[in-house]
Amino acid sequence: MDHHYDGQQNDYMQPEEDWDRDLLLDPAWEKQQRKTFTAWCNSHLRKAGTQIENIDEDFRDGLKLMLLLEVISGERLPKPERGKMRVHKISNVNKALDFIASKGVKLVSIGAEEIVDGNAKMTLGMIWTIILRFAIQDISVEQTSAKEGLLLWCQRKTAPYKNVNIQNFHISWKDGLGFCALIHRHRPELIDYGKLRKDDPLTNLNTAFDVAERFLDIPKMLDAEDIVGTARPDEKAIMTYVSSFYHAFSGAQKAETAANRICKVLAVNQENEQLMEDYEKLASDLLEWIRRTIPWLENRAPENTMQAMQQKLEDFRDYRRLHKPPKVQEKCQLEINFNTLQTKLRLSNRPAFMPSEGKMVSDINNAWGGLEQAEKGYEEWLLNEIRRLERLDHLAEKFRQKASIHEAWTDGKESMLQKKDYETASLSEIKALLRKHEAFESDLAAHQDRVEQIAAIAQELNELNYYDSPSVNARCQRICDQWDNLGALTQKRREALERTEKLLETIDQLYLEYAKRAAPFNNWMEGAMEDLQDTFIVHTIEEIQGLTSAHEQFKATLPEADKERQAILGIHNEVSKIAQTYHVNMSGTNPYTTISPQEINSKWDHVRQLVPRRDHALMEEHARQQQNERLRKQFAAQANVIGPWIQTKMQEIGRIAIEMHGTLEDQLNHLRQYEKSIVNYKPKIDQLESDHQQIQEALIFDNKHTNYTMEHIRVGWEQLLTTIARTINEVENQILTRDAKGISQEQMNEFRNSFNHFDREHSGTLGPEEFKACLISLGYDIGNDPQKKTGMMDSDDFRACLISMGYNMGEAEFARIMSIVDPNRLGVVTFQAFIDFMSRETADTDTADQVMASFKILAGDKNYITADELRRELPPDQAEYCIARMAPYIGHDAVPGALDYMSFSTALYGESDL
Repeated sequence: MDHHYDGQQNDYMQPEEDWDRDLLLDPAWEKQQRKTFTAWCNSHLRKAGTQIENIDEDFRDGLKLMLLLEVISGERLPKPERGKMRVHKISNVNKALDFIASKGVKLVSIGAEEIVDGNAKMTLGMIWTIILRFAIQDISVEQTSAKEGLLLWCQRKTAPYKNVNIQNFHISWKDGLGFCALIHRHRPELIDYGKLRKDDPLTNLNTAFDVAERFLDIPKMLDAEDIVGTARPDEKAIMTYVSSFYHAFSGAQKAETAANRICKVLAVNQENEQLMEDYEKLASDLLEWIRRTIPWLENRAPENTMQAMQQKLEDFRDYRRLHKPPKVQEKCQLEINFNTLQTKLRLSNRPAFMPSEGKMVSDINNAWGGLEQAEKGYEEWLLNEIRRLERLDHLAEKFRQKASIHEAWTDGKESMLQKKDYETASLSEIKALLRKHEAFESDLAAHQDRVEQIAAIAQELNELNYYDSPSVNARCQRICDQWDNLGALTQKRREALERTEKLLETIDQLYLEYAKRAAPFNNWMEGAMEDLQDTFIVHTIEEIQGLTSAHEQFKATLPEADKERQAILGIHNEVSKIAQTYHVNMSGTNPYTTISPQEINSKWDHVRQLVPRRDHALMEEHARQQQNERLRKQFAAQANVIGPWIQTKMQEIGRIAIEMHGTLEDQLNHLRQYEKSIVNYKPKIDQLESDHQQIQEALIFDNKHTNYTMEHIRVGWEQLLTTIARTINEVENQILTRDAKGISQEQMNEFRNSFNHFDREHSGTLGPEEFKACLISLGYDIGNDPQKKTGMMDSDDFRACLISMGYNMGEAEFARIMSIVDPNRLGVVTFQAFIDFMSRETADTDTADQVMASFKILAGDKNYITADELRRELPPDQAEYCIARMAPYIGHDAVPGALDYMSFSTALYGESDL
């Protein structure tokens, strides 16, 4: 019997969810629905040990359709028909449709015949109806159900994720972040959400699908590529997959709600208990502080010093400013906490808080009152005591200040008055000591008033019974005794100074005359010694001759200098005679000079010793400069010949390398003759090195006879050897390339002429742009066919020709060529690399495909080859070479011992690794 059900859908089927026949014509949507609905059905059918492969074929007999409904509903359907006739299949499908209708679903235009006939559109519509009824209808979130409920659930779960905005079941899920957010919200350990990027939807979608399949038992119902590649993903496929997440996490949601309720109750209890503990601790600390503070405030024991009383006052001020305010705040906070706690307990139906004994708010207030009572009068008592001690301290401080000033002034005065410094003093020092003593006598008289004031203050402190009077009296007595002794010592010193002054005036004039003549003579000797010992550095004979002439002029002045020395010593002898006659103590030195007769004689002797030494040094230096000049001329004579010879050879080699005279063999023979002549020149270089070594050992740093240095010669010689060897090697390589590739001499000449034309700087290399122009001039079309040759182009007009012919200078093709000719990426192309490339382009060479085809012939047209076949067809050493390097063949037709000759052939030409 065939059933067609018409009518309106239930409320949970909104109009936009109607099965639109036109939309199913979209292949992308149909593909997504097939995969999603198949995966959804299999997620339930696997519970019964079966599955479907093709959704519009496997439900045609109705058996698996009835089994699916039994699994998802948990109910038994009527016994199915086991026959294979069409009528049996229609009967089974009708039983399934009847069961769906019994659940309140009104099917629209879905008949059993269409399902049995494999109508994909009707089958997908039927499965979507089942999904709506059994997977989506019962979803309810805050008074909304079905699609709206599922959408609201998704929005609530993804709300904390700023880069996720779920507004529908199609484009809102394209970047994959919505799926990842749902998983991370419930199972954050499964996805590192912070590493996901909105611009990488494929990675996001595949991550979500893989994690859901592995850890949440949600099968992979969607393809990431289909979702990303579709402008508007299929809404029904997305809803089906998202509903699986809802059902997977619904149990966790209920547990989360229950846990939140328990946590809320426990949090209230924990908070209240913490407030109780805080109150107890704060009350205990505050009462302990009050207990310690009250005895300190009640102490009225006076102190003997102002400093001690001021410290007490400062401590009290610190108490009022620093210690008490925090305690006032703690007391206030304690009352606030107590009231807050009682309110919270009352609001949460908990019993009122009863503090420990002695810690009630009233107990704390009583203790605080006792504290404030103890404070009263303490500050006033402190101020009165300070005023009482202030007067005594003032007098005592005044005594100490005056006594300290007096003692500081008298410190060292007695020892100064007893000094006998006048016995060794000069006349000027005696006069200075007298003036200094007169000033001291005036100062002594001025300090008389201070001594009298000190005695008067000490007497007043005694009368006021100052606690430290004994030390004051002892200090005052010491000051008075010292004052009397200073007066006697002052008179005695004046008499001694006046007597010594008269004795020294008689020899002062002789000392002055000695000093006036000794100073300039001493300066002359010191300058002479400095000049005679001065080291000299000269580089020419002319310089040493100038020094010798100046020395001879100095020696001519020595006799006159000796006469002046004898006159100065005569003045000193006269002073000694006068001192012996009048018994004057001459322990002091001449006040006008520090130069002694012994010093004059010692310096004079030193000057006379230095003169012959200077003569000898000048003679030796003169001989050394003559030898240095000989070495300079010897080196210059050779260097001026070798330097130009090297430059000439370099130019000749460069011309041979560039010019195309004769065959390559002729050039090679010519270059080898040059090499032989260069090698034969080596003894001259060695001789020049020997001469240079002598110059270095003689510390000669300049040579006016030549512009060439040994470093220039060395560098030029090394460059010459390198250039000839490199040039010979390049010609040898060109011969090898020509013979191996079959290039004619005319082609080689053409390549060289083109290369030389674009090598405008004659550096032997071409830059990328020069190389490109050279290729085009030879007819190489870089933009089109790299094997196409258009003939020889006039190199002078190649740019105009390039533009007029519309050449396409393809960057990719040119980059490929540059990677061949410049593998090290130096940015230049040598002539040898140019020849190699051009020979490869013009010659017929084996390719990887040709080698691969040869191996296929040996293998009997198989995709692999065996070791026995290689040993049979190839020489032993080459067979073993291939066997050792060929990877095992892993194709579907592989046999034991099969080897992969295709990848081996590719690797031979550098397209992969051997």
